[in-house]
Formats: sequence, C-alpha cells, structure tokens
Amino acid sequence: MDPATPLETLCRIVLRAREYEAQTPSDYDADESADNVDDEDEGSLSVLDDSINDSVEEELRAILDDLGEDQLTEVLAFCWVGSGNYEASDWDEALQEAQEMHDDGGSEAVIDELLEMPMLPSVLEAGLAAFELSCDGVGELS
Repeated sequence: MDPATPLETLCRIVLRAREYEAQTPSDYDADESADNVDDEDEGSLSVLDDSINDSVEEELRAILDDLGEDQLTEVLAFCWVGSGNYEASDWDEALQEAQEMHDDGGSEAVIDELLEMPMLPSVLEAGLAAFELSCDGVGELS
C-alpha cells in the first residue's frame, strides 16, 4: 500500500505524539492518586501542564492541520486499524468512516479525535505495521 501521506510525515506524527504523550498526565494516574496527593505533590505535577506541553501539542496540531483532508482521514483510519477497531482488510470501511467524521465535524473534529486517542503513537505505528509500513530507518525527525 502506498499511503497518501508521506511516510516521513506519518513518522513525524508518531515522534511528536510520543513527546506529547510523555508530557500529558493520564486520566488513570489522576483518578488513582487524587485522594492520596497532598499539596506538595500537586505542585510537582504542575510541570506536566506547562508551556512545554503546550508547545508540543501546538506543533502536533500544526502538523495534523497542515495535512490535506484525505491525508488527515487516512491518519485516523491507520489509528483505527492499529487500535483493532478495524482489520487491515477493512481499510476502505475505516477510511470511509474517517471521511464521514471529517464531513460531519471538519478537520478540527478529526484532530481532536486523534489527540484524545489513548496511546496515539503506538496505535498509529500498529496501523502502519498492518500494511507493512514502518518508521524504522526513516531516521530521527526534528
């Protein structure tokens, strides 16, 4: 399969999504520790919400926003395949549903869906792997 989105761009999304995920506290951690956190611990967690996080999120959003409609819906479909919502053999159906989401809510709805997706970099990589695509050897992107 030759994706509409260049593999280098897909790998850049994976890389930035890893950075974003590493700086974003998971809901599980917040729920589990909310009752056991004292004021000092809360202050130490505030670094997770600082401008570095905003910067990474803004860059990831910009990369996604720069994609064409077909590329953006393709990224979402790759993620759905990678998360197990669809099999690789159901690619056309996944792509059609992603297109419908775009038609209903625009690019912003698709970008929000991606940024809210648990383990975004992992599911995107798994989706690429389902089509024998990989970021291995693409090199460090900055």
